[in-house]
Amino acid sequence: MSGEILKMDNITKVYPNGMVANKNINFSVKAGEIHALMGENGAGKSTLMKILFGLEAPEEGDIYLKGQKIKIDSPNIAIKSGIGMVHQHFMLVPSLTVAENMVLGIEPKKNGFIDFDKAIKITEEISHKYNLIVDPRAKVADLPVGIKQKVEILKALLRGAEILILDEPTAVLTPQETKELFTELVTLKDKGHTIIFISHKLKEIKEICDRITILRSGKSVGVYDVKKVSQEDISRLMVGRDVILKVEKGPSKPKETVLKVTNINHVDDTGKDILKDINFSVRKGEILGIAGVEGNGQRELIELITGLQKYHNGEILIDNNDIKNLNIKQIRDLGTSHISEDRMTYGVAGEASIEENIISDRFNSKDFNKSGLMNMGKIHSMVKELISSYKVKCDSPSQPVKMLSGGNIQKVVVAREFSSSPKLIIANQPTRGIDVGATEFIHKKLVELRDNEIGVLLVSADLNEVMELSDSLMVMYGGEIVAYFKDSSSVTEEELGTYMLGINKQSPEEIRRAMNE
Repeated sequence: MSGEILKMDNITKVYPNGMVANKNINFSVKAGEIHALMGENGAGKSTLMKILFGLEAPEEGDIYLKGQKIKIDSPNIAIKSGIGMVHQHFMLVPSLTVAENMVLGIEPKKNGFIDFDKAIKITEEISHKYNLIVDPRAKVADLPVGIKQKVEILKALLRGAEILILDEPTAVLTPQETKELFTELVTLKDKGHTIIFISHKLKEIKEICDRITILRSGKSVGVYDVKKVSQEDISRLMVGRDVILKVEKGPSKPKETVLKVTNINHVDDTGKDILKDINFSVRKGEILGIAGVEGNGQRELIELITGLQKYHNGEILIDNNDIKNLNIKQIRDLGTSHISEDRMTYGVAGEASIEENIISDRFNSKDFNKSGLMNMGKIHSMVKELISSYKVKCDSPSQPVKMLSGGNIQKVVVAREFSSSPKLIIANQPTRGIDVGATEFIHKKLVELRDNEIGVLLVSADLNEVMELSDSLMVMYGGEIVAYFKDSSSVTEEELGTYMLGINKQSPEEIRRAMNE
């Protein structure tokens, strides 16, 4: 590592609603280092990086690049200054090829038209220069997640990025893909690039990063040499208290079946097979986990079970009720709670208040509604109690949900879903993009509900989460169940990764036998 390449000096950002996102933050990185940026949701990480990339303007503070003061008031200025950002949700155009995505906005021309051959050559050259091998002619829609990420990194490098901001870069990668990414990041570092690594995964921070800046409540609580701090130290600095990193749970005591899925097949609008002969069941008092790289049918399966999509072949029973002709409300009335993977689209109404979101599934119940009149006193009391017990950080119950941090929005969803007296909880990516404190809280609640004889179907791209929380575990690949483990502790992350990538596959007989043991 050489000298300081970037310095953000006394950055303060106050939003129009009065929320102080950053307060006099000092942040600097050295040339040729991988520097972690960590903090709870709402700690100010995203705002600080948006300021660096020109997406937000600070009220106070200055940015220095290579010792020179610089004003970054747009992403174009950031890119021209050698700063690139790979967002957690990729910014690629799925219908275009890799080469077309690579040169988008800087297209090479020939006789007034885009020179596709030149675009392919440019992609091949930079791909080999950085050993991030991609197929220039492949359509982005057909690529696995790990390759899409390579394309995003290459796009930034092609535009001259010396400093790369990576936002949750391993959120949806298998252990094998993560290992490959880390090898590539070390290569970039060795070539003199500087990487700002935003992640909630403490183990990975320890593995790949040189130094770490920790934010809490919009302020910096220090810069540390990663080798000199433990995962427990980092958690304590982030949250302000000790955090239990390992899920603590006793053995499950399964009861009767609450969800039974039999011979489900599903075809999308284009005629493509999405789900193929899916069979499994969830019992009250157990957590069944589904592991798999995103895009292998998990989302569609959850949408069929929760009524967001209709199925034509097979059978889904919730508490012995066939749900084929039921709507979403009727499925929920059977005792089904659903934590959606997309909290902003399906989990909450962003413009509505915290209170309105929490009561959205029960405002017409007899407890809160009599002869068409809502019992507002009872509603206020219930909502305040849930905000307190679920530790939602907010100004008041009337605050719009969209004004909360991601972790607190998720707590609002969880508070509603867990307090609805469920028999079955469908938890799809329940802790995606949230910090260790909120994650610890949600994990505890899921285990608590399991111990109260509620069935849990858990879908997670976080292998550590799905392995620690689940009692039994299955893997989906290509729309099929390719492996099933009666005891989730009987398989390693690396072995699980081989099933997730389609390298290994159990026979239908093995799966059937394991499920019936």
